[in-house]
Amino acid sequence: MVIMRLISWNIRAGGGRRIAGIAAQLQHWQADLVALQEFRGTAPSQQLAQDLADLGLSCQLSTVDPASPATNALLLASRYPLRATRAAAAPDNRPRWLLARIACERPFIIGVMHVPNAVSGRKAPFHDAVLHLAQRWRRGPALFVGDTNTGISGLDDVTHVFSAREEAWMHGLQAAGWRDVFRDWHGDKRVYTWYSPNAGNGFRLDQAFVNARLMDQVSGIHYAWGIDDHAPTRRDALSDHAALILDLQMDGKAGQHTRGKG
Repeated sequence: MVIMRLISWNIRAGGGRRIAGIAAQLQHWQADLVALQEFRGTAPSQQLAQDLADLGLSCQLSTVDPASPATNALLLASRYPLRATRAAAAPDNRPRWLLARIACERPFIIGVMHVPNAVSGRKAPFHDAVLHLAQRWRRGPALFVGDTNTGISGLDDVTHVFSAREEAWMHGLQAAGWRDVFRDWHGDKRVYTWYSPNAGNGFRLDQAFVNARLMDQVSGIHYAWGIDDHAPTRRDALSDHAALILDLQMDGKAGQHTRGKG
């Protein structure tokens, strides 16, 4: 049985001095496909890209703008060949959106996103574009994954901060056939992937949405915090976000979690 493990992780501000620990953690999680948010064109992020290549994830795509290396962007690193692709309805925000085809045993398309905060004024247009793309999708098995800065009020947050518009986006993806995989597997379980630095309130900001053509290949999903050997008790030692870990079955009968990775 072949399991592909996808790790989606916001590594915070390009990783900085935490790069070695981030690379070691991704190796420990046995990643086959890595989607990083807040990746940058700075030296630490570029070292991480090289570290991932050395671990066998040598097929890589990035949205880094060389003219603005400190701007938050995305990295997709894979053991499988990648090919960047486009969609007319996709978000018009290149640093925070990446669409690619994964050439594996059962090929699929992945859309990696880092949805802007509401205060930027770019969140609603980004949401609208993703939902528009999902509703009109005709390109086979696919998933959208990343830091959405979004959730369901009272379920994905402590303080009921998500707006009706944000909830409508989540429900709209579901209505279009794109399932919030964590909720499909774990129901209403309370899990938070980011905590506000001042009040310490928890939010589940990181999600994977899988369409019907790919859903039967899902064999497990969970969140995990990176562990730094030098600060093992600090939840945010490697990043202020938990990583999303999604297992996809590439052969045999899918839809069952018969063998996972450690």
